[in-house]
Amino acid sequence: MEKIGAKESRKKKKKKMTASDVVLIVIFVVAITVAAVSGYKLYSIMMEYKAGVDEYNEIADTVVKERDADAEEVKKLKDAKGHETKHWTSPLEINFDELKSINQDVAGWLYMEALPNINYPIVQGSDNDFYLHHTYKKESIFAGSIFVDCKNTKDFSDQNTIVYGHNMKNGSMFGTLKQYKLQETIDKSPYFWVITPKEAYKYKIFAMYVANVDGDTYTLIKGPGKETIEYGESMKAKSLINTGDYQFKQTDKIVTLSTCTGDSSTRFVVQGVRVEPE
Repeated sequence: MEKIGAKESRKKKKKKMTASDVVLIVIFVVAITVAAVSGYKLYSIMMEYKAGVDEYNEIADTVVKERDADAEEVKKLKDAKGHETKHWTSPLEINFDELKSINQDVAGWLYMEALPNINYPIVQGSDNDFYLHHTYKKESIFAGSIFVDCKNTKDFSDQNTIVYGHNMKNGSMFGTLKQYKLQETIDKSPYFWVITPKEAYKYKIFAMYVANVDGDTYTLIKGPGKETIEYGESMKAKSLINTGDYQFKQTDKIVTLSTCTGDSSTRFVVQGVRVEPE
């Protein structure tokens, strides 16, 4: 009988939970909780990414129409005085009436020839904060919008117009803009388009580089002058890739496309100068 009692006593001792057992259980529970929370956060992020992509795809499907392949690149029109004027025929036809019915803040439409996934409406807000994390339909989504600096003129008439967009990990918005660091991207096409309600503007890329957030890249130039020439030459000298010779003029109009880099003190920028139809 004593032996049996001794065995039962040993069994009870074996079943007794030690401090290390408690620690292991706590660690396990914490790990499961962290994994669940992380999984939920990841799921939420992915769903938000999808919501942004779906919205812009829906807008593009509604308002964008590709031009006929045989359409003339340059069209000739008569102004009010009967003088002939030349205008670009953009690769895309945009229904701005439909865009304005969704959001009156529309400034234009951006299309990159070498990176056709960059194909978005451009907006301008009263500040540079709202559209940072609000979509074209003003939904609160991290991806935000492609937007013009609030201090710029909305119609791209300034000598330097700055356009911002997020460097999204899923490649949306300006997520692929960094591909302009590669020569092969420029070789595909050095041009991009800004299509406004009144006119289609074609730009030739002359520089791409990493800029300081408080650097001279973000200088706003409102009117023609020597400052435009000096600015253009200074920016071109920073380019990671040689984009060929270009003689800047006082009347040149530049668009600066800017996106984040992962370093809060820098941005990656691509700059183009407006090309007039001949």
